[in-house]
Amino acid sequence: MFGYYLTLALRSLRRNPALTALMIVAIAVGIGAAMTTLTVLHILSGDSLPGKRTQLFFPQVDPTPADLYNAHHPLNMMDYGSAVDLWNARRADRQTLVVQSPVKVSAPGVDRPPMMLTLLATTSDFFPMFEVPFEYGGGWTAQEDKNRVHVAVISSDLNDKLFAGQDSVGRTIRLKDSDVRIVGVLEPWRPHPLFYDVEGSVTGNMVSMGYYGKPEDVFMPFFAALDVNDGNFSQFTCWGRGPARPGHLEDSPCLWVALWVQLGSAAKVADYRAFLNNYAQQQKAVGRFANTDTRMLDLMQRLDYEQVIPGNVKLQTWLAVAFLAICLFNMMGLLLAKFLRRAGDIGVRRALGASRQAVCAQYLAEAGMIGLIGGIGGWLLTLSGLWLVRRQQMPYSDLVHVDVSTFIITFVLAVAVSLLAGALPAVRASRVAPALQLKTL
Repeated sequence: MFGYYLTLALRSLRRNPALTALMIVAIAVGIGAAMTTLTVLHILSGDSLPGKRTQLFFPQVDPTPADLYNAHHPLNMMDYGSAVDLWNARRADRQTLVVQSPVKVSAPGVDRPPMMLTLLATTSDFFPMFEVPFEYGGGWTAQEDKNRVHVAVISSDLNDKLFAGQDSVGRTIRLKDSDVRIVGVLEPWRPHPLFYDVEGSVTGNMVSMGYYGKPEDVFMPFFAALDVNDGNFSQFTCWGRGPARPGHLEDSPCLWVALWVQLGSAAKVADYRAFLNNYAQQQKAVGRFANTDTRMLDLMQRLDYEQVIPGNVKLQTWLAVAFLAICLFNMMGLLLAKFLRRAGDIGVRRALGASRQAVCAQYLAEAGMIGLIGGIGGWLLTLSGLWLVRRQQMPYSDLVHVDVSTFIITFVLAVAVSLLAGALPAVRASRVAPALQLKTL
């Protein structure tokens, strides 16, 4: 019976090719616009660590003076003293300090000029906390953190540039004026969004790419990085007269260090919140803090709080969905007019014994076929739309891609929208009174 309905649908579509083409184009354009923007939104709102999203937290305290106005206390960064105090307390399952800086990188014996790249000064827990994959070697140890050992982990891209992708563990790179031994090389790694970042990737002295840039090329123990590159780390908010010793940011009245912690249970989360509040109160009591504001968001809450997804992407998505709805209503009107024009044919079928359900199924099959053909056009338009996105100079352009799920969803959405648009016209056509129609024949 379904094959018979498809045959009737094909005959009906051929009977009025102009109207058929108009409906197919409407569905294709609506689906293409919606799937392009939905795909971009899906990529930008991805969960980089689905197994740990509720275990990673970003604690914040406010060491700024009372006369430093800001509407968003506490701020993203912490001063060196607060961040290191909380890190040294070891009250979490894991904890890592994070701060970026530009750094000049070269390799002895490699015929390549020095490059200005991004250095991430962090601690040994960074790699297991954030499930960073290694191609060669591994991260450094907690003891090497403590001893300020000059070691580094480098990205796959940098390893390709300097060492042709070979195992470079044990080799030396030069950061600024210091020789540093490589202990690990990452596999190609591109979390999106770049969840552990705080203010965007740093290139030179400029903040760029935001949360959708590439990870840093060099990772180094936090305290050793201060020895190698101190004075070049970005200071986001400062007050007073600056560092007591030139080039020593640990003495500066500035916010420039971030801390992430991993907490494996609700009880540990509650305990750490209490610890954070107690620390702020203690610091106010000794006169170092002007207030006791704290905040501790988990990974996804923090991304929402920072409004990581670009506003123009959200707006474009809503506009595309609205455009798809307009296409749906237009198709509904065209199908209703088309079906009711065939009231005589419907009357004859009903008089010959066809049930209302059979008539409804026939016209739903016709609407579904329009959706299937429109889905092909929508798929081609989605490919074109995503190609145009990749051509734009946007931080996330190179992340946009097409996968099997996008292909399947495009056709499912096209058929579903067409069936939805055809439901009312099909039901209305099935209620045509056969007696009244036969009198007009």
